[in-house]
Amino acid sequence: MAFQTLISVPQLHDLLAAGEDVLILDCDFELGAPDKGREAYRAGHLPGARYAHLDDDLAAPSDGTNGRHPLPAQVAFAAWLRAQGLKRGQQVVACDSSGGAWAARAWWLLRWVGHAEVAVLDGGKQAWAEAGLPMETGDPSPTAPGDFTAGETLVPAPLTARQVLANIDSREAQVLDARDPSRFRGDPNPIDPVAGHVPGARNRFFRGNLGPDGHFLPAADLAAAFTALLGEAPAVLSCGSGVTACHNALAMAVAGLPQPRLYPGSWSEWIADPARPVATGEG
Repeated sequence: MAFQTLISVPQLHDLLAAGEDVLILDCDFELGAPDKGREAYRAGHLPGARYAHLDDDLAAPSDGTNGRHPLPAQVAFAAWLRAQGLKRGQQVVACDSSGGAWAARAWWLLRWVGHAEVAVLDGGKQAWAEAGLPMETGDPSPTAPGDFTAGETLVPAPLTARQVLANIDSREAQVLDARDPSRFRGDPNPIDPVAGHVPGARNRFFRGNLGPDGHFLPAADLAAAFTALLGEAPAVLSCGSGVTACHNALAMAVAGLPQPRLYPGSWSEWIADPARPVATGEG
């Protein structure tokens, strides 16, 4: 049985106990402190996990106009996955200590390069530790390269800024912004040089996908929340740099809703061109 959205701690533990070949990606990260995620990994990670750095492994370099975390080239990302030992058809589990904020980016990218057998650890590293299960420290051991190659993508084609701009008038799709409500409203903050949101967007803060225990809400609750925002419109997902938008994509998959399209450049790309319109307020 392949896991393709979420996997629970007991389910992952059972796979590992049965000797299943699972590639675990630890995606811990902290905006503004890019070394802290690797430090957190070295301080404690699931047994055998490999570290996936948001800036270095799950994104391409930014040129100042394409957002903070542009999508990596598919061939480059596939090569990185092979170097981590990924084999065709192998179960991948992505995890972090931030409610899946960073792990969901890995989940979406793996689907983007055609790997269906990928899930996010529900409850994250905290749930694993709270279950009393073992952790490892230090750097990963060397591993033999896998045989994975990029295949047909499993997600709809990402959108460009030009397409998002055209959508403001056409209203063919509803943009959902995953940033916290204050950033969406346009309150001054240290992350966004220009505060606000794409005109016509609605706010779906990614943490709203989680219950107070840090686990994803039930599918029916997620479906109701997204349907209330979308109606019958298809979704375009945005955030600050195309990362936490993937958390909403994962939540929609858990809910069984139609697949959304990602705007990878998101707000950090949008505001790089002062000619693009900016809205403020609740939306």
